[in-house]
Amino acid sequence: MTRHAILTAEAHRDLRILEQRDAALGDAQMCCITVPTEFREVQAEYPILFRLNEERDRFHAFAMFGFESGENLFLADGRWDARYRPLAMDIQPFLIGGGPDEDGEKQVHVDLDSPRIARGGEGIRVFDPHGQPTPYLERIAEQLGALDHGYREAGAFFAALQRYELLEPFTLEVTLADGSTNRLVGFHIIDEDRLASLDGAVLSELNAAGHLLPIYMAIASLANFSALIARRNQPTVYG
Repeated sequence: MTRHAILTAEAHRDLRILEQRDAALGDAQMCCITVPTEFREVQAEYPILFRLNEERDRFHAFAMFGFESGENLFLADGRWDARYRPLAMDIQPFLIGGGPDEDGEKQVHVDLDSPRIARGGEGIRVFDPHGQPTPYLERIAEQLGALDHGYREAGAFFAALQRYELLEPFTLEVTLADGSTNRLVGFHIIDEDRLASLDGAVLSELNAAGHLLPIYMAIASLANFSALIARRNQPTVYG
């Protein structure tokens, strides 16, 4: 359940947010949406895969945290064990009011039913005693702006991938140390052979549009699967 409200100092002066990372706080997710503008940071820690939204005939990118629903292998002792956390996870329980394709001024919303909403004196303040945004809220607002910008830029990126048929279906089957098998299905990756076959004019077009860098970042990110498998094989440490 979600209960979104526009964030205001008048209504939420005493609002506090729990910053620790735990499955009980909504972090038990196998993946989250990521945007091309943060691929450079994401690829240093997580595999990046693509999935088609068949209803809208549009692809989205995902940073992968595990191999099955509800599995986040980066959770460890109340913290997130990575140097970078994707924006879509880091901003919770906040979001921007209105869709990414809508113009006009955006407002910060908060999900008041989120388990991150602190009770009593716990958590970090969103507004100071005078009703002014705290440094924490200022950081969140900056991240929300970056994520909104990334969503807006992503449409042209995914359109280019489809236009030049640069995505191919991807299935990963992993046999783990305990003998069990996990399969990732329904995702896509960059088709490297197709990319290599593009002529110079197309590559120049992709580069000029800023698409070539995130393409190569997505390709490089696949090397993180070996580290993700290693985390999965240590369930007493990561889980």
